Amino acid sequence: MTKKFFTLPTCKTCQRIEADLNPAAAGAEVRDIKSKGVTAEELDAMHAQAGSYEALFSRRAMKFRSMGLADRNLTEDDYRQLILEEYTFLKRPVLLTENAVFAGSAKAAVEGARSALKG
Repeated sequence: MTKKFFTLPTCKTCQRIEADLNPAAAGAEVRDIKSKGVTAEELDAMHAQAGSYEALFSRRAMKFRSMGLADRNLTEDDYRQLILEEYTFLKRPVLLTENAVFAGSAKAAVEGARSALKG
């Protein structure tokens, strides 16, 4: 499997992390999640590494509150469906490799992605 870096080019945090990590130079396929989206297979591969869809879900998305999702008890199936239907629900950026997934902008995720890209 090729390394895949899922990002949103209009997101300042994604821009900063992508500039820092330079995933394309490390041979990763860089994907704009707004224009190309994430396939069900890719999301399931992320899930296999992360252990849950909830770990890949962004509660920071504006639609999270506007859709009333904060007041619901979401299941794993709900998280999966929401991410597939609306790109903003994917925690980003995401680096997917054969052995791991690193999602979000937390320092540990970025450092893990950095190591995986060098490896």
